[in-house]
Amino acid sequence: MAKEREKTNGMAKEPVANCDQLPEVINIQPMIRIIRGKQVMLDRDLATIYGVETKRLNEQVKRNIERFPDDFMFQLTKEEFEEWKSQIATSKSIIMGARKLPYAFTENGVAMLSSVLRSQTAIEANIRIMRAFVSMRHFIATNAQLFQRLETIEYHQLEMKQHQDVTDKRIDEIFKRLDANIPPMQGIFYDGQVFDAYRFIADLIRKAKQSIVLIDNYVDETVLALLDKREDGVSATVYTQHVSNQFQLDIDRHNAQYPFIEIKRFNKAHDRFLLIDDEVYHIGASIKDLGKKWFGFTLMRDITTTELINKIQD
Repeated sequence: MAKEREKTNGMAKEPVANCDQLPEVINIQPMIRIIRGKQVMLDRDLATIYGVETKRLNEQVKRNIERFPDDFMFQLTKEEFEEWKSQIATSKSIIMGARKLPYAFTENGVAMLSSVLRSQTAIEANIRIMRAFVSMRHFIATNAQLFQRLETIEYHQLEMKQHQDVTDKRIDEIFKRLDANIPPMQGIFYDGQVFDAYRFIADLIRKAKQSIVLIDNYVDETVLALLDKREDGVSATVYTQHVSNQFQLDIDRHNAQYPFIEIKRFNKAHDRFLLIDDEVYHIGASIKDLGKKWFGFTLMRDITTTELINKIQD
């Protein structure tokens, strides 16, 4: 794999996942394993989710190996492999017959797969996988008290059947709190929080009901892909300083296949702004560079989208 890091640089031209629909029955969370003290997913499990052969998935990774440093992906040792096989033999996994040492992808590695697996199916699979990572991490890190409460509830279920209705209500209450997805008004993302930052922006885009306007001097095709997460009928406009010939070609190809994104040249902005309907967010980093360095965001309550757009058009 190390030699292939030096030899391979090109982007994959064809999508790995060719299935038309994600297999909804797959439960992703049990596929997240703890190896070397890290939460990882194995190449075989990822291939199952994408509906492709493991060999095919690894070929795409090898073609873009520079995107997968050791903290994004590593190969299991023989000892780790034997322990893994013993675990999946107990669970009767369909991959227990594997012979080659599997590759394990950390959360960052799985996130990086979205840049080399280009199909819509692969993108949707990646989103589901990353949500499973985030869900597990946040649940464990921030809900220790809720774990204790769940244990208490389980005890009372066994000892006091007459309180079953009350117990069920408490469980529902807990999971409502866990599932709450209220976007923050301001905060900071630190370097390495690539997926957390990506998910935050994606959630903002999904909640738009009428329009999205991005003011960002540095945009590329990844920004176009993010804007495609908007609901049907929501307009999208990008104000940017420079549009290269290559990016213009990307825009034309995108607009020929997906909902139209309007690109306008604008060179008076230093900062980045994301306008969601009538909300204005000040974003400290270019959307294409989310999570690479520290950046902050703020919901600006004293200015409206209309006011900012009028300033642009002056």
